[in-house]
Amino acid sequence: MNSDLNKNPNAGNLLISEPFLQDENFVRSVVLLCENNEEGSFGLILNKPSILHLGELVEELSFLDNEVYVGGPVEQNTLHFIYFDENQLNGSVSIGKNMWYGGEYEELVEKLKLGIIPSEKVFFFIGYSGWGPKQLEEELNENTWIVCREDIDDLTLQNTEEDLWKVLLKNMGGEFKVLANYPLDPRLN
Repeated sequence: MNSDLNKNPNAGNLLISEPFLQDENFVRSVVLLCENNEEGSFGLILNKPSILHLGELVEELSFLDNEVYVGGPVEQNTLHFIYFDENQLNGSVSIGKNMWYGGEYEELVEKLKLGIIPSEKVFFFIGYSGWGPKQLEEELNENTWIVCREDIDDLTLQNTEEDLWKVLLKNMGGEFKVLANYPLDPRLN
């Protein structure tokens, strides 16, 4: 695998778990990297839906039926969100073209109620994925993750959440396309 691709991932890049990763938290996962610096890294798993819906978790958003995803194994008592919009909420951090992480929660609720931000353009996560200083760099050097620098949009997430891992690898082509077809358990092949 080309290890140069795994150098210096930035916010907005995707971390695709290699097919042999056996950590139950990250098997066939796609993590949106939200921050990566000398203090550590954090991101959100995009393709791990929980059994919960937003209205069941947050009273002021009970009018929404959005699925909630498991963002990762860290602090699963926290709620995080990303959204796709041309305009930024106060306190949001840009992580891609018209893609934002977090921001002022009350402003988000108000804009969702008014339909200014359509609910299908907001994705909610319980917990997050985190790495200490240099930890992600070490995992990248061990080829635990494949860095995908492809831009994603809300339609990508809406239409491929279960197959996102496979779709992204196929789109990367070459050796990655071969990995996309690797069986979950090769002993059953």
